[in-house]
Amino acid sequence: MKIVDLSHLMNVHTPGWVGYAGNQMYYAQNLQTKMIVAQRIDTALHVGTHIDGAMHGTDGMGDMASYPLDFLVGPGAVVDVSKHMDDWAVITPEMIEQAPVEVRDGDILIIHTGWHRYWEGQPEQDLVRYFCMHPGGKIELLEWMLKKKIKWFGIDCGSGDHSMNTSIRVMRPDLAKRFEARVGKTCEEFFGEYNYIHKKSGRHVAEDMFPFHSYAFQEGLIHAENVGGDIEKMLNQRAVIGAFPWRYEGLEACPCRIVCFQGMDEAVEAVGDVAKAVLSSRRIAAGQSMGGPDGR
Repeated sequence: MKIVDLSHLMNVHTPGWVGYAGNQMYYAQNLQTKMIVAQRIDTALHVGTHIDGAMHGTDGMGDMASYPLDFLVGPGAVVDVSKHMDDWAVITPEMIEQAPVEVRDGDILIIHTGWHRYWEGQPEQDLVRYFCMHPGGKIELLEWMLKKKIKWFGIDCGSGDHSMNTSIRVMRPDLAKRFEARVGKTCEEFFGEYNYIHKKSGRHVAEDMFPFHSYAFQEGLIHAENVGGDIEKMLNQRAVIGAFPWRYEGLEACPCRIVCFQGMDEAVEAVGDVAKAVLSSRRIAAGQSMGGPDGR
């Protein structure tokens, strides 16, 4: 078995998403005064390589403790679409289907755009380009993923949504203006409005940004952001892919390691209540269930 790590190194320089703080690491005590070193970290949950739970973008489902291991770990593919990518490029289903690796129904999907080369500490570091000018899919890609029953996907960009289909277009109107001049449309016109029915209340929802967070998350399709590490060693290959966040109740996202395991059976089964994310009798009795990945 071979193991390839798709996670970025994390340190005090690791940037947060646009508008989010990075992290702080400091010594709570040290050897010369207390005989033991103890450190503390203060961080947003969307710093470095991390996975978003559904509760990050929708109501009452998908905290980090609710995902069974055979959801977080399973067969999948790392698909290279980098030859199609440029600033603000759109990822299409056709790009993924034409790649020389099979993406099967129910897979975990990792998308390589090449944008990880602009990450902090890389030779081509450019954090404005990384976070504010990265590619992403439109609603057509989301619907393709749902049709393929993709468990979750990861991408080597700052967001699972196209950078100009997030609130970055409000926070950086200068860049939004450049994007609009490039495509000849406003952001709202280019990406369009999407509609869905809120699964809990039945409310009709009409939005014009963050489809891969709000709509996708309520459908159980979550994603990992800032994938990187040795991703280039896995381009257009299949593997058992795993994300390993903290088993922390109520957490809406979490930094994690994302790892590819090659040379092993693709069949994955969670064994035991803990691995299956079965809630304790105490929580069930109290009616505090967050629900599983699909909110059920």
